[in-house]
Amino acid sequence: MVTTAPVRASVKAPPKPPKGLGAAARWARRAPLLPALIFTIAVTQLPFVATLVISFLQWNSLAPENRGFAGLDNYIAVITDPNLRSSVLTTVLLTASVVLISLLLGLGIALLLDRKFRGRGLVRTMMIAPFLVVPVAAALLWKHALYNPEYGLFNGVLKWIFGESAAQPDWISTMPLTAVIAALVWQWTPFMMLILLAGLQSRPHDAVEAAFIDGASGFQVFRYLTLPHLRQYLELGGLLGSIYIVQNFDAVFTITSGGLGTANLPYTIYQTFYQAHDYGQASAAGVVVVIGSILIASFALRAVSSLLRDEVK
Repeated sequence: MVTTAPVRASVKAPPKPPKGLGAAARWARRAPLLPALIFTIAVTQLPFVATLVISFLQWNSLAPENRGFAGLDNYIAVITDPNLRSSVLTTVLLTASVVLISLLLGLGIALLLDRKFRGRGLVRTMMIAPFLVVPVAAALLWKHALYNPEYGLFNGVLKWIFGESAAQPDWISTMPLTAVIAALVWQWTPFMMLILLAGLQSRPHDAVEAAFIDGASGFQVFRYLTLPHLRQYLELGGLLGSIYIVQNFDAVFTITSGGLGTANLPYTIYQTFYQAHDYGQASAAGVVVVIGSILIASFALRAVSSLLRDEVK
């Protein structure tokens, strides 16, 4: 009996492309992105580099003969100037108030819109509308249509309820910072609502149904299931809102013109640059704002990455 050894077929690996050809293929894939990359760098990074350079210069157009290198003097002036310190506190108070109130209102509206009812799609679209209004137009709407002491809606409602003898307060003069906060809350609540509504719709519905079957109340389900699930969405909304609201200029400029203690950092930078013509100090203050925004954005990116990791799991 003759036995034959099994013949093993030798499989050869496909030949590797030449090194130069692989590099050319990679560049061919990346080349269509280069114009967009160059445009982004030219629009965003070059102005920031110019601002960074100017922040180390003593440059005031009212005294052109004193132009020169200032070192860290502009940054020291930003830290020690009482007006700038006051604007920093105003910025923190404005940002924290708008973000917290918008998150609470957005959470309540998201919980309502998560229920099924007739016309839910139309209501959701109408709730998003304030966020789509141009910021300057929204500020003008609040200043003239709502806050105006002569023909504004608020005083008209007071007169309709209490009669002709009702008080007609000047809302902007009596509560200037609150007036700005209210206008920003109206515009940013839909943004928070969208993020939290997305979080609610990603809840594990089987766990919620099991909790109700076990006798849990609606508040207990919200406290022990819904709220822990929404924690990262709340963090994401708060961080993204902080990034944008800390740079807000439109509402302060339009409603109060920075008066009555409402001047935040962007408005103070505007005053320093366009009214005092101190380009060096204004640039230094702008760099400080950018650094603060980058710090907040880094936390926002961490929240987004952790959220995406949890979704993958």
